[in-house]
Amino acid sequence: MMNFLAHIYLSDENEQVKIGNFIADSIKGNKYTHLPLEIQKGIKLHREIDSFTDAHETVRKSKRRLHERYKHYDGVIIDILYDHYLAKNWKLYSDIPLKQYTQDFYASLEKNVDILPDKIKKLMPYMIHDDWLYNYGNLRGIEKVLQGMNRRTQHKSQMHLAIEDLKLHYTSLESDFTEFFNDLITFTNKKIKEI
Repeated sequence: MMNFLAHIYLSDENEQVKIGNFIADSIKGNKYTHLPLEIQKGIKLHREIDSFTDAHETVRKSKRRLHERYKHYDGVIIDILYDHYLAKNWKLYSDIPLKQYTQDFYASLEKNVDILPDKIKKLMPYMIHDDWLYNYGNLRGIEKVLQGMNRRTQHKSQMHLAIEDLKLHYTSLESDFTEFFNDLITFTNKKIKEI
């Protein structure tokens, strides 16, 4: 999914787990057993987070707030919008300033570029140049992400219009995010110990 910032944040400050969590959507099935164990842990954690998120009633409530025009893209949109709220409210979740946190993560990606899937290697320069993770915190940044996603779906998703839904339901979606993310943090802290 597209909630990059949340996946990175939920990786317990472990650089390798963060990278695994970040690249997980680019790894099919169990084609990761050749990777370092902490990267594997991040991939498994990512999948646990996605399963928990998809089944969570608050996330479903958020999806219902979206216009029906998005069909099965509503989950991707909610992921992006939730990352906006995480970035916007970053100080509630981390003592490290968001700008420093994102720059540190980009540096660790560059340091570990050899183990990244090709798809991530192609995406990385754009992500770093436009500072996606930091810019999730402002509406212009989210609008650009939604426009980019709409282009990637050959304009089938209509995701560029979701900025209107964000503005329309801003407070309700933020409340959904806060409720859900607290549950997700609790779930993830438990899962990290099990994986």
